[in-house]
Amino acid sequence: MSVTPQLGRRASPDDLLVLLSVARAGRYTAAAAELGLNHTTIARRISALEEALGGRVLARGASGWVLTPLGEHAVAAAEDVERALGALRPDDARLSGVVRLSATDGFSGFIAAPAIVAVRRSHPEVSLEIVAATRRAAQQRVGVDLEVVVGRPHVHRAEAIHLADYALGLYASRGFLERYGRPATTAELEGAPLVYFIESMLQVDALDEARRSTRGMVDAVSSTNVYVHVDATRAGAAFGLLPAFLADRHDDLVRLFPEEIDERLPYWLVCRPEALRQPTVLAFIEALRARISAVETELLGRRR
Repeated sequence: MSVTPQLGRRASPDDLLVLLSVARAGRYTAAAAELGLNHTTIARRISALEEALGGRVLARGASGWVLTPLGEHAVAAAEDVERALGALRPDDARLSGVVRLSATDGFSGFIAAPAIVAVRRSHPEVSLEIVAATRRAAQQRVGVDLEVVVGRPHVHRAEAIHLADYALGLYASRGFLERYGRPATTAELEGAPLVYFIESMLQVDALDEARRSTRGMVDAVSSTNVYVHVDATRAGAAFGLLPAFLADRHDDLVRLFPEEIDERLPYWLVCRPEALRQPTVLAFIEALRARISAVETELLGRRR
């Protein structure tokens, strides 16, 4: 089916830029706040654009507005307008805008937060919004530019890029081992208490499969938040199956059976193709890669 617009009148560049903002934010209200307009004006601009193009450019998705095929065609034109306007200020190399990221708790704190600090040193008008979540990659990326997930994603109309691998290991606090004894073999872990994700709520196959070496252990503390895993293990609640890059920073935690229990999990970046044409997003991705390169040893649990 052709998505070439049937022009009744010329589309306004301003209306195209409004569509671009809605496409990136996923909601009229968020686009209105970013552009300094009200919700009614956004709706009126989108209606005017649809009248000019002769069809719908947005459709309701599960979590907000998504582009129709005609809308994708219009957004490509809107990006050309955005680049042309940027070229009028060749001496101004500073970037501005919001990067919206969905990522796991551990990645958000250990990788993404330092990465945005590096970006803001050169571009203080760039900001980062993080939705911390441990889930599968969404089929419709509404309201976010980038997603970081654990395990290889299966997505359509999106780019998937492998970022890094990280290690999961079994840890216990020194106090816990003093009270209950240190197991000599992995066989002694049968029936022992474990801190990990809530099994019934775990949506990520890779994280579920990572528990294979601790299947005989019994849930003692479960949480959807990996920082709770670390704190509960440090408090002596149980053994913890933890990311090495978080656990190894704490001297009160001891890693057990590092040769036998060493699960490697991949971080993948998922993004809409149009997001990869945004200079602000590209600058943030570059900063993510630089941060990952700097902490590769910690990610793989080799610091010790």
